[in-house]
Amino acid sequence: MTSTAPPLPGRRILSQRWSDATFVHWRVDPAEVAPHLPRGTRPDVFDGSAWVGIIAFQMARTQILGGPSIPWLGTFPEINVRHYSVDDAGRRGVVFGSLEASHLLPVLAARTAFGLNYQWARMSLGRRGDLVAYRSRRFGPGLPRTHLVARVLDAPVQDDPLADFLTARWAFHERHLGRTWYSRNSHEAWPLRRAELVHLRDDLLAVAGFPHLAARAPDSVLYSPGVDTVFSAPRRL
Repeated sequence: MTSTAPPLPGRRILSQRWSDATFVHWRVDPAEVAPHLPRGTRPDVFDGSAWVGIIAFQMARTQILGGPSIPWLGTFPEINVRHYSVDDAGRRGVVFGSLEASHLLPVLAARTAFGLNYQWARMSLGRRGDLVAYRSRRFGPGLPRTHLVARVLDAPVQDDPLADFLTARWAFHERHLGRTWYSRNSHEAWPLRRAELVHLRDDLLAVAGFPHLAARAPDSVLYSPGVDTVFSAPRRL
């Protein structure tokens, strides 16, 4: 894989800033991930394993069709559970098990426009020294929640194929309106640092179909101060 995004295939429809991003990942058997992927895709593997991650970050500076940044509604914490996919044309992407966001209108818009499994939640993000903490509690049945605390280390990440595999993702696959869609994005290479998981109390992995992971030590923890990203319109697979 390359850590440099290829050009977008069409007009830019959306731009955002993703900051204070923490990536926590676990190795899993590809057979566990396969049932969660949309038709026409299969698990993308590294070193023989599929990977499931919790990615937490702050979204900001949301712009639609090149318009001005959307105040307030375009700025909120997000936490997603995700897997990694590759389709029959060899195009790699992300598949989202769930996406928590703290503003209802963007949740509804993303569910309607893209079919993404966004959920409305009460959320917070905080920094103290080298610690970064994220909390989320979903509104609705079961009230699944997560509380994640990571310590950012001094070591930068360089020439790490696994880190590239987990973070240099320029698209997502999604099942929507009876079809599989492929949506591209582009951003600079993530400036990554090593991190360690200090605390995790989580229900989101179990709700997404992986109840055994939260109690297990992760196989990769990374942090990035952030990137600016742009999206083109989804296309049918």
